[in-house]
Amino acid sequence: MGKAVLVVIGVVVFVYAVFDLVATPKSRVKLLPKILWFVILLVPIVGPMLWIFWGHIGDAPPKPRSSGGWSPPPGPRGPDDDPDYLRGL
Repeated sequence: MGKAVLVVIGVVVFVYAVFDLVATPKSRVKLLPKILWFVILLVPIVGPMLWIFWGHIGDAPPKPRSSGGWSPPPGPRGPDDDPDYLRGL
């Protein structure tokens, strides 16, 4: 039972790493070209872990605005925040 769990975890990590490799743009891949990273991914357990921890550039934290504070990106507005909607009432 324990070996089966390890095999399932290995397969899940491999599949995640392959999809992450395919979805990552070339400009965000570190050290090697994507085709070589795919070959490295074929090494069980070690290959996917190398990709996950050292293969790509992670997302950068949001940059603060020059006004001094960080504000969230604009989201959808509700009807009570829309002046055109309120004008029509």
